[in-house]
Amino acid sequence: MKITDIRFGMLRVPLKTAFKTALRTVEAVEDIVVMVHTDDGRIGYGEAPATAVITGDTHGSIIDAIRHYIAPRLIGEEIADLNRITRLIQTSMERNSSAKAAVEIAVHDLWGQLYNAPLYKLLGGGDPVITTDITISVDYIDKMVADSVSAVERGFESLKIKVGKDIGVDIERVRAIHAAVENRALLRLDANQGWTAKEAVYALHALEDAGVRLELVEQPVKARDLEGMRYVTERVHTPVMADESVFGPMEVMELIRMRAADIINIKLMKTGGISNAIKIADIAGLYGIECMIGCMLESSISVAAAVHVAVAKSDVITKVDLDGPSLCAYDPVDGGVTFNESEISITDAPGLGIREIRGLEAL
Repeated sequence: MKITDIRFGMLRVPLKTAFKTALRTVEAVEDIVVMVHTDDGRIGYGEAPATAVITGDTHGSIIDAIRHYIAPRLIGEEIADLNRITRLIQTSMERNSSAKAAVEIAVHDLWGQLYNAPLYKLLGGGDPVITTDITISVDYIDKMVADSVSAVERGFESLKIKVGKDIGVDIERVRAIHAAVENRALLRLDANQGWTAKEAVYALHALEDAGVRLELVEQPVKARDLEGMRYVTERVHTPVMADESVFGPMEVMELIRMRAADIINIKLMKTGGISNAIKIADIAGLYGIECMIGCMLESSISVAAAVHVAVAKSDVITKVDLDGPSLCAYDPVDGGVTFNESEISITDAPGLGIREIRGLEAL
């Protein structure tokens, strides 16, 4: 099975409600879909969002990176030579992690198709059913409480609460949500770099002293402020998770060396795809550090790939934040992974199992 062509499409799916964080507000998933074609007529699917405020990738840069730097290296390559292909992708250019991830996902999809097995089995196996949290966007307190109660009533047992807009209001947001759902759901905070180190310690101490039990706090400080991250980690009881501070294996090793965080958030769009995500999980596992696997407002195409990785590396990836498809107004994908509120399950279809993507605009 040889790669013969790489094509692009645009996928647009409205969200059920606006996705609001300390960094941005998003109304719809608008992602580049990558289709890798082979000489036997098969297609592998990948996907990448434009998340300029985090990865630096835009729709235009994703297409140009693949078209001019990645694709020319891959035409004619054998899908069976997976390690060679991932190396060609990763060394094609600096950064551009989302573009690399989209192509890697599509190639791994084809790799599963080649051996007629779902991807997670080729990556090591595992229980093909996992449970995700759901995001509660930053908003007015009453709205966030209502969204939290609704999520719990729909079966979600973990809530990822977006904060980082105003430290005083953030504390009140979390206290109100905790009071509304206490003992019915775990609470995870995500500041999206919105606090300073001292603000984070102040906020977490205030919540801890008020009896609010948090499962974790995600990226409380700026991505490059590892000293600030360590300052927070050393001074609070709540486990601290690094997200935007960690893109690849080298940053993970530095984070571990500094003891700057307790948990690592793996996202395929940051790691540049599946190959580096597995390396990060393996490094974390060596040091006994837990990982979460997350997504970047993607549809069920690339989130499906993250699900396969989560299942195969479940000994290290103990927390799941793959709610992108649950936030969408509908799922445009036929086949693949099944998303049913908090429960996500993998079928026995080869690769990612995607049969069709509805509403895809050719580019």
